[in-house]
Amino acid sequence: MSGYLVDDATPDEIEAERATYAPLAEATRLLADLSIRTRVPPADAALAREHLDAAIALLGKDVDDESYGVRHSRAGITRAWGNAVVGIRNPVAPPLAIVHHDDRVSAEFELSAAYEGPPSLVHGGVSALILDQLLGEAAAAAGKPGMTGTLTVRYRRATPLGALRGEARVDRVDGIKTYAVGHIADAEGVCVEAEGVFILPRWARSEQAAPTKFE
Repeated sequence: MSGYLVDDATPDEIEAERATYAPLAEATRLLADLSIRTRVPPADAALAREHLDAAIALLGKDVDDESYGVRHSRAGITRAWGNAVVGIRNPVAPPLAIVHHDDRVSAEFELSAAYEGPPSLVHGGVSALILDQLLGEAAAAAGKPGMTGTLTVRYRRATPLGALRGEARVDRVDGIKTYAVGHIADAEGVCVEAEGVFILPRWARSEQAAPTKFE
């Protein structure tokens, strides 16, 4: 399938890429937050725009023709660094560092003003995005990877911006379908719950993929 790549990147090369581009994405995330909350005068905003134009021109000197995709090195490291939830090179991503436990996956993360829906609260679509990723990774970690077939989200109460925790686990497996459940919680308890069905795609059924941990 297009977008799934195997390369010869060594662990040292991968760490060099991480050290170069992860800080760039992190700075861009901070920029997004500041662009929402800044109170500087127009002259300062215009000067900042000039700096951004220069950065865009510099970064645009050499770019890939396609998206980052999912890259598997022959050294055994998988990078989904363009992913909208876990991608360390994607400024849109929080990004989540997902931890694998024996029977579940979890992640602690923080959502800034860039993820706001109602005032001071997380946008419901952002919660669904994160839960989709968590449930999908729970399925993959259990050795039953798949693409999202359905995702049912229940908003128990408003999710505040700031520090949050997500968890997900596999509930049951039925052939090529894996059913996973999970939630997002703050310090007061569960805010959002989800159930998802993940279906092993046709192109992967001849040789089911091994459990994948996204870096």
